[in-house]
Amino acid sequence: MLLMTFGLFFAASIAAAPASQDEQPPLSTTTIHNEPVQWGACDPSVIQDPSISCGFFTVPLDYHNPQVGYGRIAVAKVNATGERLGSVFLNPGGPGVSGLDMLNSIASELVAFTGGRYDVVSWDPRGVGSLTSPGDIHCFDSVEEYNTFWNGTIELTGILMAGNFTDPADIQALLSQAPIMQKKYEELGQRCLEHPSGKYLQYVGTAATIRDMVAMADALDGPGVPINLIGASYGTLLGLWFVNMFPEVGVYRASRGGMNAERYQRVGRVVLDGVINAVSFATEETTSIWPIETADAGKVYEGLITGCALAGPQGCAIAHQGDSATDVDAAIEDLLQNAHDATRRNSSVPVTSADVLSLVAGALVSPATWADFANTTYPETVAAVDAESTGLGSTSTTRRSHHKRQMNDTVSYTIEAILCSDSVDQRGTSMETILEGVIAAARTSSRILSTVWPAAFQYCPFWPVRAVERYQGPFNKTLANRILVASDLYDSVTPLVSAQELVALLGDQARLVVQAGFGHTTNNSPSQCFAEVLAAFFVNGTLPEGNDTVCQVDADFEIFSNVNTEDILAAMGKA
Repeated sequence: MLLMTFGLFFAASIAAAPASQDEQPPLSTTTIHNEPVQWGACDPSVIQDPSISCGFFTVPLDYHNPQVGYGRIAVAKVNATGERLGSVFLNPGGPGVSGLDMLNSIASELVAFTGGRYDVVSWDPRGVGSLTSPGDIHCFDSVEEYNTFWNGTIELTGILMAGNFTDPADIQALLSQAPIMQKKYEELGQRCLEHPSGKYLQYVGTAATIRDMVAMADALDGPGVPINLIGASYGTLLGLWFVNMFPEVGVYRASRGGMNAERYQRVGRVVLDGVINAVSFATEETTSIWPIETADAGKVYEGLITGCALAGPQGCAIAHQGDSATDVDAAIEDLLQNAHDATRRNSSVPVTSADVLSLVAGALVSPATWADFANTTYPETVAAVDAESTGLGSTSTTRRSHHKRQMNDTVSYTIEAILCSDSVDQRGTSMETILEGVIAAARTSSRILSTVWPAAFQYCPFWPVRAVERYQGPFNKTLANRILVASDLYDSVTPLVSAQELVALLGDQARLVVQAGFGHTTNNSPSQCFAEVLAAFFVNGTLPEGNDTVCQVDADFEIFSNVNTEDILAAMGKA
């Protein structure tokens, strides 16, 4: 679940902590907090599934300095349906995705994946939502204030281009934004610091969220129990940090004779699905990581247009009878060019080339949406752009928002706050360099995803705050148990190669399973094979012997009418 934030052999210490791990005993969450969660009914505006219980969990803002104050985590769980083996924690990624929302959406699937033997627990991490405190990060008091601040910039219009970003006028238009955008991003950082939520910016990082999870595990299942986790997308970064921060941890307890150490192995059954390259994230700026993360987006797009061509006009409105995938691509390119040309004639048109690219980019996340994109979104967009081209379009139509979700009539910067607080320190990168990188990426990697703007990873070179604790390696510590690493064959924002590199880094401590499908994370396509792998892992602790397991997507999952994943992969292999 990566919301345009998308993410490696440098051994480093935890950054910005009061002392290194060699200078102080490992932190014991149980000596800081051990109050149980009081479970009850959920807020119906957030969770409607009656099988889910909700509660709150108190945490220190800074585990190294509890005197800073405390926060409150909104947590939810669905109970095991069989003999209970423990809890499995779910982090759906983002960063900034609500664990409560995700559990509400897929609780039954998660119970099935874990064999019905675990309580499945998820939470809104610090910086996320309106129930957790600190919750969503805001830098503006209203959408109107936001729009006024960004008026006349690509923050509102998006990046306007067509083709492979070679038109000199498009290039000049984008690069001319560099000085003002650099100034605006620097000013934004100060606005965020000065806003009431600004005092929490250094406390919403992933290392603190990991410590929250460990503290919750101690409270729910007992101190020192192995922790089971499903981490998807950005949740794989959280998961990899976790297994290396807590491969085993010394819990120090007071006794009459002083402090006694007890050692527990905290890595239980951990699944990382849709892997971000943690080594790159720990050593490079987020702006340079994006082309790495979108390396396979072109193959996912190829899957979409191939499936459309196979379906023909009966199943895909983009195609004409006898069209090839190349013809379908040409139709989408024509739409993009027409929208671009209409915008040049009238900058107030309701559908721009940036809108078209954003719609296509959104479709690449899940093949389950491809038919709807082709048969509903695409025809509606063509009609709107045709009206613009003939001068019949209404300039009063509300333009599609290019920016994040909105809560309480304002704009959230939660994604940026978490992502950038975890990222490397500022290195003086200029906005001009960033925009030049966008142009270069549009020509060499994923044109569709590289030009989506705004995008959270572009803020970090100018973000003024880093978390009080960041884990920056090493990423290959000895683990108590093997973990399962999963990836789609073609993932639009976390490529298979990142999963392969992680397994190579961990050696015999990890097993790789590839799902032969498209999209972002395996959850976007059903696979009985992969479901059985998960159930065997969680119930019995068994994993495939090697790293060559490939699970097929279920044949009855049709992406277009009478076209399934296997059909598309076969056609791509013949092209």
